[in-house]
Amino acid sequence: MKPASRALVLLGLALIVASCGGSNPPPQAKTPAQVFAEIDGNAVLEHTKVLSADEFEGRAPGSKGEDFTVAYIVNEFRKAGMKPGNPDNTYIQDVPLVGITPDPNVTLTFKKGSGEEKLKFKDDFVAWTKHVADTAELNDSELVFVGYGVQAPEFSWDDYKGADVKGKTLVMLVGDPPVPDPADPTKLDPKVFGGRAMTYYGRWTYKYEIGAKMGAAGVLIVHETEPAGYPFSVVQNKTTEQFDLIAPDKNMSRVSVEGWVSLDQAKKLFAMAGKDFDALKKQAVSREFKPVPFGVRASIALHNKLRTIRSRNVIGKVEGSDRKLKDEYVVYTAHWDHLGIGPEVNGEKIYHGAQDNAIGIGGLIELGRMFGSLSPRPKRSILFLAVTAEEQGLLGSQYYALNPIYPLAETLADINMDVLNVYGRTNDVTIVGLGNSELDDYAQQVAADQGRVIRPDPTPEKGSYYRSDHFPFAKLGVPALASGSGIDYVGKPADYGQKIKAEFTAHIYHQPADMVRPDWDMSGAVQDLQFYGLVGFLVAQADRYPEWKAGGEFKTVREAQLKAAGKR
Repeated sequence: MKPASRALVLLGLALIVASCGGSNPPPQAKTPAQVFAEIDGNAVLEHTKVLSADEFEGRAPGSKGEDFTVAYIVNEFRKAGMKPGNPDNTYIQDVPLVGITPDPNVTLTFKKGSGEEKLKFKDDFVAWTKHVADTAELNDSELVFVGYGVQAPEFSWDDYKGADVKGKTLVMLVGDPPVPDPADPTKLDPKVFGGRAMTYYGRWTYKYEIGAKMGAAGVLIVHETEPAGYPFSVVQNKTTEQFDLIAPDKNMSRVSVEGWVSLDQAKKLFAMAGKDFDALKKQAVSREFKPVPFGVRASIALHNKLRTIRSRNVIGKVEGSDRKLKDEYVVYTAHWDHLGIGPEVNGEKIYHGAQDNAIGIGGLIELGRMFGSLSPRPKRSILFLAVTAEEQGLLGSQYYALNPIYPLAETLADINMDVLNVYGRTNDVTIVGLGNSELDDYAQQVAADQGRVIRPDPTPEKGSYYRSDHFPFAKLGVPALASGSGIDYVGKPADYGQKIKAEFTAHIYHQPADMVRPDWDMSGAVQDLQFYGLVGFLVAQADRYPEWKAGGEFKTVREAQLKAAGKR
C-alpha cells in the first residue's frame, strides 16, 4: 500500500473508533478534509492586498518594506494561533546579507586587434559581482566559448576537456545541452540532461558556480528567452542592488564578474571572433565539443556600493500531538520578498509582487490557522517558514537549509508555495519534478480525492524545480514538493491555462503590473491550499519518512544524512 493510502486508511479507522466510544459519544471532530474545506479565500486575498500595497514598497530586503512585511507576518502568525518557531521564543531567524549596488555608468568592452565593441549597461548586458569589495574588474580578460559550460560525469559530458581557463572569461549558452534522441532526432534524448526537462546543469546559478570552480575571472551567459524561460527584461531588473549571503572568504572564491549578454550582442561578439553563432551553438550539442578561444578580450570595471543588513525569515509552528514524533517536522515555505522599487514601467516604479508572492504568504498564514484548528493536531509538528530574498537567489531558504533551526534529518519534507492560482478551479494539478520522490504518492491521493489528476510540468525546460524555495531543501537531501495549479481550467477552453501562463510571464512576472486585480477568482487558490494542507497532513501522520525515488538527484545525500543521524 502506498504511504498516502495507508495514512488515509489509518485516519479513517481512527475516526470510526472514535465514533463508537459509548452510548453518549461526544460530538465527532471534523475530519482534516472538512477543516481544510473551510479555508477562507477572502482572508488570503486581504493578506495579499495588504502585502502588495504601495506602502510596502515592493517588499525589498533591507528596506522599510521589509520592516512592514515582517511585522505584519509576525502579527498574523500570532493571530492565527501559531507558536514562535524559534526556540528563543521569537518568530524571527536573522539572515545576514550583503547588498551590492553596481554603478550603472559602466561599459563592457570587447577588443580584437584594432576592432572594438562597447556594450551599454542594461540595454546590451547586465553584470555584477558578489565579491564583498568596492571594486571588481576584468582587465583584457581572454574570452573563451565553452558551449553550455557543463561538467557532468554521469552523462560522460565535459565542455572543458582539460583546457586551462584560469583567469579567463567564459562565454556560455543558457540551459542544458539539447541532445537529440538517437531514435528520433526531432526529439530530445530523455536519458541525457532530462530530455526536455532542465537539470541543475542548465541553471544560471550552476554556470557561475562551475566558472568559479574552474578558476575563471568572469562568466557571461548568452540570454535566449525560450531556454531561459523569461525575457531579457527580467535580467535587466538585476541592475539595482543585489544581495547575497556572506561567506567566510567574503565571496572572493566566486568569479569576479557574473553577467548576461543579450542575444543580439552575443551574435556580434561571435562575429568579431570570426565565428558563426548558430554553427557553434550546434557544435556545442555534442560530447566532442571543445572550448573555442575567441581571440577577443573583455574589460569592465565595476564600482560597488556595499551595505550589510540583517534580513529576516519569519517562522511559526503548530506543535505536533504525538510525544514521540513532535520533534519531527513538515515545513511549508513561501517567500515574502519581491523586487522593491525599480525601473519605471508605464509610470509605475513599485514592483508590487501580488502573485509573486504576497499571495503565497497569505496562503501560508491561512494554512497555519487551519492546522492550528485541527483536533487532534497532526502527530508531527508543522513549521511555517516565510523566507527572505528568494528573488535574490533563494537566499532566505538557503540560509535556513544551511543553518536549520530544526535538523534536516528530522525534517520529513518541504512543501513550497510560490504563486497561487487566481483564475479559478482546475481539473488537474501540476507537479514540478514529478517522479522525484514519494511525496508524489501523497499528492496523487489528495488530488484524486479532489477529483483532479496529476500532470507533469508542461514546460520542464524552464527548470522551475530549481527556481524556488524548496530547492535548497532538496539540494541538501530533504524531499520537496513543488506544484502548480494545473492548466485544465474548469469551464474554460482547453488552451486557457497555457494562455494565461504565457500572459503572466510576458507582461506581469517581475513587473510593476503584478497587482491584485478585480477579476481574480480565488476558488483556485482555495483548491490548491486544500491540496497543500492535506498533503502535509498525511506526511505528518505517516509511519515513515518519504523518500527520494530511485535515480533521484538527491537520494544519496538524503541517505547519508539520515544514516549520520542514526535514522537508517
